[in-house]
Amino acid sequence: MTQKELLYMEDAIGHEVNLVAICKYFIDNLEDNNLKSFMKAEQKKHEALKTKLLKVMEDAVNE
Repeated sequence: MTQKELLYMEDAIGHEVNLVAICKYFIDNLEDNNLKSFMKAEQKKHEALKTKLLKVMEDAVNE
């Protein structure tokens, strides 16, 4: 993986971390249970994507 690609992956992971934090904030502050459920699903999606991106980075470093 090139340096540019690694920097892109780092940025993408950072964005996912921020999105997870945003989801957590809204989950803690929303009163509507439907919206809370939606945000929990979104948080789960972004956690999964963050994990996938970290795995790609880990695999690239170990090659």
